Amino acid sequence: MTDEVTRSARLLEARAKAVELFAQIEARGLIAPGESERAVSDRVRDLANQLFGTTRHWHKRIVRCGPNTLQPYQENPPDRIIGADDIVFADFGPIFEEYEADFGRTFVLGDDPAKLRLRDALPEVFAAGRRFFGSEPELTAKALYTEVERIAADAGWELGGWHAGHLVGEFPHERIQEAPVRSYIAPGNDTPLRRTDRSGRACHWILEIHLVDRARGYGGFYEDFLDLG
Repeated sequence: MTDEVTRSARLLEARAKAVELFAQIEARGLIAPGESERAVSDRVRDLANQLFGTTRHWHKRIVRCGPNTLQPYQENPPDRIIGADDIVFADFGPIFEEYEADFGRTFVLGDDPAKLRLRDALPEVFAAGRRFFGSEPELTAKALYTEVERIAADAGWELGGWHAGHLVGEFPHERIQEAPVRSYIAPGNDTPLRRTDRSGRACHWILEIHLVDRARGYGGFYEDFLDLG
């Protein structure tokens, strides 16, 4: 079994490649008015292959814009064309040399102040949740979800999904012999986040923040490592 130092380093290497992938998405203007969500997703897939030789993603590739950004991960809204003054989020889980990355960011086209405020709130809520994790050694997944929900509400937002993150590791992490809810930062998971799985490996986590503004009809998304980096 891979030692934990090597395993953590490989996960961080995967994250660094995801960061570069998203930087190139923005630099190359892949998210643009008139493009469909599906077309952008396919271009990002091709870019990951071009840059890193990536041919697999451990979860479905997500690009959502406008009202589709209200939908949680498990939904499959119809393909939509990106508008000139739109909000768009991308959520990709590329596999780099058998290690999973999971990375999500939100992009605003145009200068709508409400959309920009939402985009800018996402990393702030994420950072507050991560600080709380760092301050509570025995923190449970349930307690972190509750705190993230509180932080979002205090800032005027609602969480858009039933969980706020999940396990990440070697592909596929689904093979970790855990009860499904124990794999998520969710109200039903009262196990400590800092623990090992049944194989004796340290559990590593993704924190994901999906904020929605139902009155305005859109949301935003941000995800990254919780416990590494």
